[in-house]
Amino acid sequence: MYDRTIHIVDDDEAIRRSIGFMLRKAGHIVETYSSGIEFLKATTRETQGCVLLDVRLPEIDGLEVQRRLAQQGIMLPIIILTGHGDVMLAVRAVKAGAIEFLEKPFERSALLKAIDEALDQAGRNDRHHLASAEAIVRLAALTERERNVLDGMVLGRPNKLIAFDLGIATRTVEVHRANLMEKLSARSLSDVLRIAFTAGLGVGDPA
Repeated sequence: MYDRTIHIVDDDEAIRRSIGFMLRKAGHIVETYSSGIEFLKATTRETQGCVLLDVRLPEIDGLEVQRRLAQQGIMLPIIILTGHGDVMLAVRAVKAGAIEFLEKPFERSALLKAIDEALDQAGRNDRHHLASAEAIVRLAALTERERNVLDGMVLGRPNKLIAFDLGIATRTVEVHRANLMEKLSARSLSDVLRIAFTAGLGVGDPA
């Protein structure tokens, strides 16, 4: 079960209190912050859940908070809260990756629906992060030569070409390939590629 923490970032205490009460009654854990700076100071890559982020905040606005989270690699799903007249800013936030924006005053059902969608995405992000970490650990068990062979496999090169590139015998490539597949618990080339891509290997490489 994914984390159900909702981080409310709004400088209006009455809104923080009313939304917080509603969400706690719905079974969520709620954390509140009166400014974007306060929220950023309390947030790390390990922070889970989703964010209700007001677009108008003191010191820095919601768009800047969103930008800094992305800059730090913090992938929390964001729902933008906007007052009348801030819709264009909210649209910019959605284009920058926010899940949804809600114009105040919003209906309870609309808020809960947006939160469910955000938490579903948070769950997918968490699963991807865990899979990536596991794949990186698996790759760390390979020798340097096995990694070289794997790099060739990721590029779609046949054994003979990998052997030519590395200056070794084709039979030696076959042995390294069998060894790395065993270490990765891979039963096929597609398994090997899935693990490699999940770990980020080959991202940005030419086809």
